[in-house]
Amino acid sequence: MLHKYIFDGTRIVLDVNSGAVHVVDQLVWDILDIYPEAEEKLIETFISNYSQEEIKQALSEIDTLVAENLLFTKDAYEGNYQPNSKAVVKALCLHAAHDCNLRCKYCFAGQGHFGGPSGLLSAEVGRAAIDFLIQNSGNRKNIEIDFFGGEPLLNFKVIKELVAYGNAKAEQAGKKFKFTMTTNGVLLNSEVQQFLLDNNMPAVLSLDGRPEVHDAMRPTPAGRGSYEAVVRSFREYVGKKPAAGYYIRGTFTRHNLDFSQDVMHMLGLGFNDISVEPVVAGSETDYAFKEEDLPVLLEEYNRLTREILARRMAGESINFFHFNIDLNGGPCLPKRMSGCGAGYEYLAVTPEGDLYPCHQFVGKEDYLLGNVSEGIKNQGIIDNFRQSHIYNKEDCKNCWAKYYCSGGCHANAISFNNDLLKPYNLGCQMARKRFECAIYLQIKQAGLA
Repeated sequence: MLHKYIFDGTRIVLDVNSGAVHVVDQLVWDILDIYPEAEEKLIETFISNYSQEEIKQALSEIDTLVAENLLFTKDAYEGNYQPNSKAVVKALCLHAAHDCNLRCKYCFAGQGHFGGPSGLLSAEVGRAAIDFLIQNSGNRKNIEIDFFGGEPLLNFKVIKELVAYGNAKAEQAGKKFKFTMTTNGVLLNSEVQQFLLDNNMPAVLSLDGRPEVHDAMRPTPAGRGSYEAVVRSFREYVGKKPAAGYYIRGTFTRHNLDFSQDVMHMLGLGFNDISVEPVVAGSETDYAFKEEDLPVLLEEYNRLTREILARRMAGESINFFHFNIDLNGGPCLPKRMSGCGAGYEYLAVTPEGDLYPCHQFVGKEDYLLGNVSEGIKNQGIIDNFRQSHIYNKEDCKNCWAKYYCSGGCHANAISFNNDLLKPYNLGCQMARKRFECAIYLQIKQAGLA
């Protein structure tokens, strides 16, 4: 399977099964459409525009790449893939608070409550979650916990206790914890900043972009904007050059289809590590995307690609999360097949200790897996998520981007199609555009075109 596309005059060919990327001229581009025809037929087809020598040279180059399994490579698994039935739990999304100090309009968590009462994680349940992860991580040495919410910093005291507890327990077990924090920034004061620095904790910091965009979607409970306060905290923290890193993480909606301007705004604030993602929302909301928005969104990704390329070529350091792609190897096999591992390698834990496949399933009782104190009780759900890989998804089998997106987000599939095996189509189309942009950026930066 090949994927061919042109970006700003550069002809790019992706060999899907090997991951090899080629920049080609017009002749090779055209030959690939009818390869493998006999040499005589190819010469007859193209002789009016190219010399016989040029055609033979192009065909020889293609033949060599085919022989080296870099073009028209067969699927090594021939559509058959069985995930490890003994996969271990690698990470937990630990909900430190089911409460929030903002009222973000697109919040999938219902302003932090996840459809239930507000509440804070107790140290006791948090310790049980840490014990659960260690006990269920098998021989894996490196394990992770992301403190999440709602707004986790509403429960900062318990978070501090759990980090100390987790590090001590991990050392006893011969493991190592990576703790991360996802926060809206309202409570990111100097004490919290120092805690993140001292504990080498990466942070995901929520900011949607320009003041009017951010404030419209991320107001306080009183209806006031939160932009000024959080940007002040974020700039202060990023200015301390946290060694563990950070991401400024935003969401764009139908209200700011020109989202590249929000990325540029964030760069102007001094933030170089940025992730801006499309909102996922039901059609009943005024900020959800519609099919008619797709051409605008795809062109906006093109515009963002050109801007980032120009800035990088001028020497700026810009890390845009969705344009990161490894053309030299890519992720490991299970990740290419199944993505994030939600539902069996990655689980979410509520303040009550209940286990769900990921944070976006929390509160959906049909997806309750068990509890950190009692363990997994619903193995059937685990098995369903484990089998939700690209070879079991009809829409993915012939998609050129399947090894990059790994079948898409499980939660989105359920939200839009009520089927783990049916990806969210609009999301697929935007993802494919992002991958094309990412590949083009790599090619240009490497000087290959």
